[in-house]
Amino acid sequence: MKKAILHIHRIAAICAFIMIFTFFSSTLLVELFGDHQAVLTVKTAILYAIWILMPTMAITGITGEKLAPNANSGPVAKKKKRMPVIAMNGLLILFPAAIYLQHLASIGQFDVIFYSVQAIELLAGLANVTLMALNIRDGLNMK
Repeated sequence: MKKAILHIHRIAAICAFIMIFTFFSSTLLVELFGDHQAVLTVKTAILYAIWILMPTMAITGITGEKLAPNANSGPVAKKKKRMPVIAMNGLLILFPAAIYLQHLASIGQFDVIFYSVQAIELLAGLANVTLMALNIRDGLNMK
C-alpha cells in the first residue's frame, strides 16, 4: 500500500511541478514575445488548467503526509516546511492573480495595474517553482 501511495505522490508532484513551471515559463515568454491576443490565450489556458493543478497539489500534500506523518527532521521535514508556503502562495497570490489577469486581458486592459499584478504573479510563481524543485530534489535524494 505504501508503495502505491509513493507512486501516486511522485506522479502528482511531478505533474504539479510541470504545470507550475509551464504557467511561469509561458507567461514570461508571451509577455516578452507575444501580442495582447497571445497574452489572453495564455491567461485563459492557465485559468482552465488551475482546476487540474489544485487537486494535483492536494493529492501531493495528502499522500506526502500519509507517507511520513511524524517526520520532524531530515529531508522530509524540509519538504513539509516548504509545502505550506507553496500552498499559501498559490491560494493567496497565484490563484487570485490568474483570475484577475485573465479578466484584465479579456477586456484589453494592459496597463500599470495589469503589469504590476503580472510582476507579483511572476515573483510568486518563481518562488513556487524553486520551492517545488527543492522538494523534488530532496525526494529524489531519499532512499
